Amino acid sequence: MSVSLLDRATQIKTYSWDNAQVLLVGNKCDLEDERIIPAEDGRRLAEELGFEFFEASAKENINVKQVFERLVDVICEKMNESLENGPVPSSGTAHLTDSSPKEQSNCSC
Repeated sequence: MSVSLLDRATQIKTYSWDNAQVLLVGNKCDLEDERIIPAEDGRRLAEELGFEFFEASAKENINVKQVFERLVDVICEKMNESLENGPVPSSGTAHLTDSSPKEQSNCSC
């Protein structure tokens, strides 16, 4: 039994952390002749779910870098927002920290 994208999105929103960042990515856009879901349907679903939408192809290296860069940007934006709004109450979840110098990162967070 397959799980629909809507079901998967509901699971993500229900079971993930409140600050989980999600992008909807349609893969294998290089196989246009075998397309099952029109790009417009993907865009519409992403909009309904409140996600950003990308089409990508790992094989042809189409939008792969852009997807990861956008996800990093979204994460940095959320981190900056949380820093501006003050400390977030602890949920009892362990947090990983990066001890590497900030100068090595292109991220502003």
